[in-house]
Amino acid sequence: MIVLGIETSCDETGIALYDTEAGLLAHALHSQVKMHAEYGGVVPELASRDHIRRILPLVEAVLRDAGKTLREIHAIAYTQGPGLAGALLVGTSVAESLAFALGIPAIGVHHLEGHLLAPLLEENPPPFPFVALLVSGGHTQLMRVSGIGRYELLGDTLDDAAGEAFDKTAKLLGLPYPGGPEVAKLAERGKPGALKLPRPMLNSGDLNFSFSGLKTAVLTAVNSAEMNEQSRADIARAFQESVVEVLTAKCLAALQQCGMERLIVSGGVGANQRLRESLGNTACEHGCEVFYPRLEFCTDNGAMIAFAGAMRLQGRKAEDYGFTVRPRWDLAELGAQ
Repeated sequence: MIVLGIETSCDETGIALYDTEAGLLAHALHSQVKMHAEYGGVVPELASRDHIRRILPLVEAVLRDAGKTLREIHAIAYTQGPGLAGALLVGTSVAESLAFALGIPAIGVHHLEGHLLAPLLEENPPPFPFVALLVSGGHTQLMRVSGIGRYELLGDTLDDAAGEAFDKTAKLLGLPYPGGPEVAKLAERGKPGALKLPRPMLNSGDLNFSFSGLKTAVLTAVNSAEMNEQSRADIARAFQESVVEVLTAKCLAALQQCGMERLIVSGGVGANQRLRESLGNTACEHGCEVFYPRLEFCTDNGAMIAFAGAMRLQGRKAEDYGFTVRPRWDLAELGAQ
């Protein structure tokens, strides 16, 4: 079965073709980062308009790269939520319209399920069950994953997620959008131990996360220091070390609580090299394995949506093509196939 995947949840238009027998055939992505950088963050109306402009040319490009035609597609998967309502409507309406015209099934995919399953696109995918750390945008969650649609929420974000904390810290340090990669880059020049920031909820006794207090601590450090390039780098390093230590400790606790030895890490913050180093070292010390999607699939992409859709579409028949979007959607609400 060949599935066309469409991702338009926020500021990236992602298209991909996935074959359940041959694997990923082709994919393409257009990022709106440069457009939104002028405003210091995503402008929803501009995001929606850009998706409209990009989506069909990207579909044509992916089909061309894969050597396929629309008539060879067996199903279409699209991001139904969570995300920006207008952006979601672009991908949803295009997907359902194409499916109706072609007489094939269409399915709405949970954006976070796409991220969660992205490591399964790799050559050596982790077998079920495993613990998953989802660190994407406004989400920092730990899940117990027993199979497709069999997800148990272990820990969630109480206020600011890790990605949000990175972006807000970047603004406090005068760094450009998107903030996460810029903070990580600046942190490389920071002096180890020059500044100590709190480790929020490190000893809370549960698997939840809260990074708003860390953001406030960064603000206090910025206001207290004589700001220069080195002090900014020291703050960035201290901030990153705090986030990494908390995420690493909670992941280890989740593995021990579930009695598992496999961890997958997905989402934009999962591309952070310091986090990967820390998780890798900790996993090695405790006889565990850590799996990641390739770097290009850590951020939003069509490949993860095509794959997640393919897993859920097998054996399903065409329906009535009515649709809606779900800007807010709890991953734990999903059921098994």
